[in-house]
Amino acid sequence: MAEMQVTIGNTTLRNPIVLAAGTCGVMGEIKDAINLKSIGAITTKSITQEPRIGNNPVRIATIDGGMLNAIGLANEGIESFIKYQAPKVTTLNTTVIGSIAGDSIDAYVAVANAMNAVDGIELVEVNVSCPNTSDGLEFGGCPKRLATLLTEIKQVLTTKGMIVKLSAAPGDIRPHAESAINAGADALTLINTIPSLAIDIEMKRTKISRGVGGISGAMIHPVAVRIVHEIYQDVAKDANVPIIGTGGTMRWEDAAEFILAGASAVGIGTASFVNPSIAPKIADKLAVWVKRQGCQSISELIGSFTLQ
Repeated sequence: MAEMQVTIGNTTLRNPIVLAAGTCGVMGEIKDAINLKSIGAITTKSITQEPRIGNNPVRIATIDGGMLNAIGLANEGIESFIKYQAPKVTTLNTTVIGSIAGDSIDAYVAVANAMNAVDGIELVEVNVSCPNTSDGLEFGGCPKRLATLLTEIKQVLTTKGMIVKLSAAPGDIRPHAESAINAGADALTLINTIPSLAIDIEMKRTKISRGVGGISGAMIHPVAVRIVHEIYQDVAKDANVPIIGTGGTMRWEDAAEFILAGASAVGIGTASFVNPSIAPKIADKLAVWVKRQGCQSISELIGSFTLQ
């Protein structure tokens, strides 16, 4: 069997399959559907300083080729997370990535500081790319503001690796990726959902209450692959910063595309809503593919495709 371990920051994942933030429960509730030992990592729901009830329903709509959502970062807040969720980390048989979000530098730093003290969480993903709140792209949309934020967060994440989750919304995000790396990012997650709009043509109103939401699923996969390739080739490769490719991985072939484009790991989100048990299957088939390619390790395939 090929070696499937990959390294994110100073943390080694048993394989490259990561369950994305907000798609596997607050703290790995998806363990009721899969054996967490079969995947590389899970990501917690994005946690903010204060509890958030999120956007008003309807918050999710299915569309051809994907899912539109505007949950609005609904979560219990960091105080409750530390009290009720953090003790579960060491009971889960996989790497746990803590996801954080906020509406100000002070709020991000407060959550990061609390997350830094959680035993068992080795990596913290800074979500600066949620399109479903009024301030969700405030920092991720501007390289200078992003650098200011991440520099402050990095100072309190003294025992954790820092992953920065970027959006495709600003267009060319190479400057944003460079800014994140210069501010100390140990890895990048590319990409979040893409701001989109769907209209019910009979009711003449939007399909979700907020109007604009984030689109995910198969339809955004080629976009995500393109961005992973660009950031890997132009920014992350020389800096030796790994990428978690996220966006529309519905099959093992999609995960393989991300690896070839330059991702060290692959995030799965929407596919878990369609089939909660899919992640281990993707991991298994990815291992078969690596062996079929004649490689001893999946790391040999990272970024290995060439443009014709």
